[in-house]
Amino acid sequence: MQPRGKTGKKMEKVKAKKHLGQHFLKDESIAKAIADTLSLKGYDEVLEIGPGMGVLTKYLLDKPVHTRVIEIDTESVAYLDANYPKLKDNIISEDFLKYNINQIYENKQFAIIGNFPYNISSQIVFRTLEFRDQIPEFSGMFQKEVAERICEKKGSKTYGILSVLAQAFYDTEYLFTVSENVFIPPPKVKSGVMKMTRKEDYSLPCGEKLFFTVVKTAFQQRRKTLRNSLKTFNLSDKLREDTIFDKRPEQLSVEEFIVLTQKIEADGVQS
Repeated sequence: MQPRGKTGKKMEKVKAKKHLGQHFLKDESIAKAIADTLSLKGYDEVLEIGPGMGVLTKYLLDKPVHTRVIEIDTESVAYLDANYPKLKDNIISEDFLKYNINQIYENKQFAIIGNFPYNISSQIVFRTLEFRDQIPEFSGMFQKEVAERICEKKGSKTYGILSVLAQAFYDTEYLFTVSENVFIPPPKVKSGVMKMTRKEDYSLPCGEKLFFTVVKTAFQQRRKTLRNSLKTFNLSDKLREDTIFDKRPEQLSVEEFIVLTQKIEADGVQS
């Protein structure tokens, strides 16, 4: 029997929408491999972002965790509702970037996973960092360059704001590359699957708000030395003589950015 949506119409395949950055994964083995990146340790709730037609969802539903999905595309929501009875009452028809997840999780621990829309994938990571107290694990597929950037170490041209902020709180790992040919429609770029595992101690020994500001300000003018890119902080002449200010932002590790923030705090700058 063909599944039907709430309207009573037969549910055919969902058409990928360009404005939502949709590219539907068709390779089942890759979907299973992504689902298997989750350790299922330290949480019993999983939230999948952008499930589309549920190619990844079906493997999550087989795992001993409670799975919810959040999807902004109403056509995909109708398809999931018709085809995945196990998702009953667990489909959130909202925009993850705007949705208050504590409406469903109430300060519980949960993992995030997904084949993320490339046009908002970086924003999804930044949003995850806002809820880092509740998200011990994050795993999924990005545009290859973005996945690599999140995991990149200092000294690289691709090392930047996303790299430093993600690695301040999470251990990051680039897992595997995915060909553009396993999607409908094929994207123009390769994809990469990466994972973030929250550090056992993810509190920072400096003001977190100031740390974010320092990192973002430094990389806004990444070709300049920190002495020039951080001028707006109005630092004392004595601090500005510190040799750390001779460096450019990509030359600083996460730990060195923490030290830099501590020095700026000691100079009297508040977050």
